[in-house]
Amino acid sequence: MKAVILTGRHEAHLGEFTEPPMDANAVRVAVAYCGICGTDLHKFEGKSGSRPLRLPVPLGHEISGVVEEVGANVTRFRPGDRVTVDPNWSCGGCRMCKDGLTHMCENSRGVVKGMADFICPPQENVYPIPDSLSLRDAALTEPLSCCLRGMDLLDVRLGQSVVIVGMGAIGAIMVQLCKRACAAEIIVIEPVEEKREKAFALGATRFINPMKDDPVAAIAAMGIGNVDRVMECVGLPATITTALDVAGKCATVVLFGLCDPEKTVPFNQYAAFTKELTIRTSFINPHTTARAIALLASGVIDTDAVISAEIAPEAVVDELRSRTLSRQGKVLVKWKEFE
Repeated sequence: MKAVILTGRHEAHLGEFTEPPMDANAVRVAVAYCGICGTDLHKFEGKSGSRPLRLPVPLGHEISGVVEEVGANVTRFRPGDRVTVDPNWSCGGCRMCKDGLTHMCENSRGVVKGMADFICPPQENVYPIPDSLSLRDAALTEPLSCCLRGMDLLDVRLGQSVVIVGMGAIGAIMVQLCKRACAAEIIVIEPVEEKREKAFALGATRFINPMKDDPVAAIAAMGIGNVDRVMECVGLPATITTALDVAGKCATVVLFGLCDPEKTVPFNQYAAFTKELTIRTSFINPHTTARAIALLASGVIDTDAVISAEIAPEAVVDELRSRTLSRQGKVLVKWKEFE
């Protein structure tokens, strides 16, 4: 089958790859769309994502598609069904799974290599999508489901103030979710001035360009008072430091952005201590896929504001190198036409 295959650091190509095996519990899905995730960019740089990197491997895990074949034991799907897939499989039998912490499964594995003609995940990872939801928008299910996990950890309460650091695809989703959570103030910190208008259109109440203004001083000058919640959506040492600096007393800070696994981030423990911060990290998407599908189908998420471009498989490697479109938002690889 055709796939975008990662073979090494800065080495990827569109070529032929062995089709994934079908077993009795598998669902063969023809891929319609696959998003380029920050994890794919990390892997292109030779870094690990949520799991150790094993080469060669097709990139991609944010997919939508159509069922082409089902295994002998599959009862919930049939050919022609429109679906999306949770890429994270858990065994259900280890201690972490039995404690309900399936995202920490001791035997977990990825079951979606989505920049390819076909994937064959187990049926428990496959989700039907309603007719009202396009395959294009359904490809946002996985990143949205991860955002929902982050929002659950952030625990925004009615009328609170929230700072969102970074206004990429994830930041654009988080702004919308914080607006729906009825945050009174949604302050976006983003160095790309051209994203200011989008931030306000999606629900932000304030915008700070850290290249022009010190975020701590700027927030103090706004007269908002205490910053209750902070969502960090970038994963760089500088943005993590900013997130901790702007957090108010007894604030919750969620470090959502994917960091370089080889780097550490020093922080002022005394400042965190005196503010009694709650610092949390958000890992993948336990039990949030169905909610993400429901939100997308409801139309409350402005997907056009999240998706920056649709590209052909032949353009993926150039985009991995340049990141021109990825810097603006979510890039979808249109793999096969169904609609």
